[in-house]
Amino acid sequence: MSIPRTPKIAIIGTGFGGLGMAYYLKQAGIESFTIFEKADDVGGVWRENTYPGAACDIPSHLYSFSFEPHYPWARRYGRQSEILDYLRHVAHKYDLRSHVRFKQEVIGADFDARRSLWILSLRDGGSFEADLLISAVGQLHQPQIPVIAGIERFVGRAFHSARWQHDFDFHGKTAAVVGTGPSAVQLVPELAKQVKKLYVFQRSPGWCIPKYDRPYTRFERFLLTRIPQLHSLDRGKMFWLIEYLASALQPKSRINSLAKAIFKYGSRLLMRLQVKDAALRQKLTPDYPLGCKRTLLSNEWLATLAAPNVEVVTAPIASATPSGLATTDGKAYAVDALVYGTGFEATQFLAPMRITGLDQRTLDERWQKGAEAYLGMCVSGFPNLFIVYGPNTNLGAGSIIFMLECQQKYIVQAVKLMRDKGLASIDVLSQAERAFTDDIQARSRGSVYEAGCHSWYLTADGRNSNNWIGYMTDYKRAVRTLETAHFLLTPRVDIETRPNLLAA
Repeated sequence: MSIPRTPKIAIIGTGFGGLGMAYYLKQAGIESFTIFEKADDVGGVWRENTYPGAACDIPSHLYSFSFEPHYPWARRYGRQSEILDYLRHVAHKYDLRSHVRFKQEVIGADFDARRSLWILSLRDGGSFEADLLISAVGQLHQPQIPVIAGIERFVGRAFHSARWQHDFDFHGKTAAVVGTGPSAVQLVPELAKQVKKLYVFQRSPGWCIPKYDRPYTRFERFLLTRIPQLHSLDRGKMFWLIEYLASALQPKSRINSLAKAIFKYGSRLLMRLQVKDAALRQKLTPDYPLGCKRTLLSNEWLATLAAPNVEVVTAPIASATPSGLATTDGKAYAVDALVYGTGFEATQFLAPMRITGLDQRTLDERWQKGAEAYLGMCVSGFPNLFIVYGPNTNLGAGSIIFMLECQQKYIVQAVKLMRDKGLASIDVLSQAERAFTDDIQARSRGSVYEAGCHSWYLTADGRNSNNWIGYMTDYKRAVRTLETAHFLLTPRVDIETRPNLLAA
């Protein structure tokens, strides 16, 4: 007989993934978990990205947990500091901080097959044993630094947007921003207000649509506080509106064509209104389908690129010089500071942690041709490991918080199964993982994500390892119930009641 026992759980990360996971475990009456956080505060990506203009591109009422929706957001779209405060609020309200070990960075984890345990290795030399390991480090945590020949010769400041150096004063300086993705779209308008000259190095332009952002009025805040149903109604309205607009990224249909038309009309109208110079408009017009890269939301981006003190540079960077950057067309750009707005190593997932499963095989080895996981959460050969915000769970349009909560509820099912059935381990079957992966990749090949552009959704060889193909509601249905037939379930044998096994 297997002996029911509540698993000891380790969670890595205190962003939306880790805190939401902790909440749902507590709701299930499971308190035997420890959260490891490398920093001294909660917040994840919203703690680390403090660059000017940092904000969310999903409305605040939707970019929040379903169990804590009625927060007094100041704006339609939350800014970095407010989102960080929201996460602190959640951690405090639900007593999640008491489970966190701050300044404890996990650098690796090894599965002990004999004892069915994960052994975590910590940066400070310590270790921790857990029956079940949940990684909630997310996809956007490892800054992507471009390789620029001779960058060590540059004498000015150079840093990534996710490692902002607040002691540097940009006022009156000349600066360069490399990259034109979502982070650059937010920080460039703020930098342009401070610098004398700003060079924006663009590899390829993005589709930009208006962002209907504004502060809530005092009267609106009063109504939302006194009548919380209005808050829920707005949340539901935004969910279904975004779910509808996400059809622009799905396989062709009548609704797909209409959604695409709405996006394209908004993008082109914004371009016409804010960029009067025809040559600059040509530079800023994408040559790939809408949605192939992350769609940009901003009311200031295009107008800033057309400002007198801003210059868009499309020639590739050849090398760095002591005073700045040189491009392949022979031009040189002298700058005081260089900012990398180049995003993250999104396809690396759990890096730089070294995760070792059965047969001493690492996740890096398994994922040499691109990360993949059953439902984005489970990898065969890595028992008792679950990944929150794993491969193919990102969205081209929609709230990642919704996706995270679907995963968190699913993982709680696995924990309860281990507890109630007295399981030593739960390992997804390779055939179940392969069937899911093959289906995702087949749908990806017909999607806009693999339409020929270079984006952070794809591996170096053009394979979609990041995005879910379908609607948010499709994913919710896919993970509603844990199918035990898709897993190898190994019972726990209580050796104290089996002395003959111990002797053997």
